[in-house]
Amino acid sequence: MRYLLDIDHISFLQRRSGTEFLILAAHIAQHQATDFAFSIVSFHEQVIGAHTFITRSQTPGDVVRGYTLLMEIIRGFSAAPILPFDAGAVTIFERLRAQRVRIATMDLRIASIALSRSLVLLTRNTSDFSKVPNLMTEDWTVQTPK
Repeated sequence: MRYLLDIDHISFLQRRSGTEFLILAAHIAQHQATDFAFSIVSFHEQVIGAHTFITRSQTPGDVVRGYTLLMEIIRGFSAAPILPFDAGAVTIFERLRAQRVRIATMDLRIASIALSRSLVLLTRNTSDFSKVPNLMTEDWTVQTPK
């Protein structure tokens, strides 16, 4: 395992269309499937989104779309291992909090998972994640691989 996908890269893969998806897919095709992982935090974020959609639905069709979205999330996340927010990640998370790293809590949890396993975080959100010391990030949605 070498790469942890952030929610933005996951979203492009789920959409399966657009320039960013094509560039990202070209990068991924140059690697083994075993090189990639998701975080439980990203899964949590997506489940919250689906849950919110379902609870705000006003028509039976919207409820069906919400549950369809939830099924797609489950299918998509089965494509790679889901890494836990475990004791190693918590230790790093608490250290970063003590250092006053100022990014969103969920992002800091994702960064902590990547750091605890020495993974490169694939994200478009380099402005926030660059605030995390020693975190390696790459954005695979902007440049076609060589």
